Amino acid sequence: MIEILDVCKTYGTGNRALRNINITIQDGEFVFIMGRSGSGKSTLLRLLIKEEEPTSGEIIVNDTELQDMRRRHIPRYRRRLGMVFQDFRLLKDRNVFENVAFAQRVVGTPQKTIRESVPEMLKLVGLSAKYKSLPQHLSGGEQQRVAIARALINRPEVLLADEPTGNLDHQNAAEIMNLLWDINQRGTTVIVVTHSQEIVEQMGGRVVTLERGQIICDEIKDGQSHED
Repeated sequence: MIEILDVCKTYGTGNRALRNINITIQDGEFVFIMGRSGSGKSTLLRLLIKEEEPTSGEIIVNDTELQDMRRRHIPRYRRRLGMVFQDFRLLKDRNVFENVAFAQRVVGTPQKTIRESVPEMLKLVGLSAKYKSLPQHLSGGEQQRVAIARALINRPEVLLADEPTGNLDHQNAAEIMNLLWDINQRGTTVIVVTHSQEIVEQMGGRVVTLERGQIICDEIKDGQSHED
């Protein structure tokens, strides 16, 4: 469970990015954090991955109080999270298999386990046939699938996706969102940060809307479909 309790964030410039944010996300939920540019949604994400510290308030992730976490424990905490970004952040000189395997190599996963788990993850995201391809030879949608596979390979408790469809056309965006939905149905908590009203209306579910650093709405919306 994720608890965000009376969180405020004010930068040194005096910019109040977040004001008294209260959100509770249960294990296994799928939640959209929505808002225009400058609404505070990216700041909230940085707080969750402990790139930033709140000015006041508490953030508790699976019984871990982030403000009490020692610096040396932050890398281990982040490995419990999966992160997907708008710009994919793939290693250009490594093929699909090695991009996904990299996330396991950095945590010392045995080679035998890597050989078994990476093909399973590529099958999940529909890229089994592309395992030798370099990122530049893939479409944008395929690159994002690689990024999702990499984010999931260490079996995180929570998947955070920051504008995951921002660089994709409508068809690829729909496929990526349906993939994230399928991942959520397997038990992973999924939090998607987006400014896309179209994506939210298509998918439905819980939508937390931010405006000028404050929550203006937290509701369940009916979606149109979760199928391609």
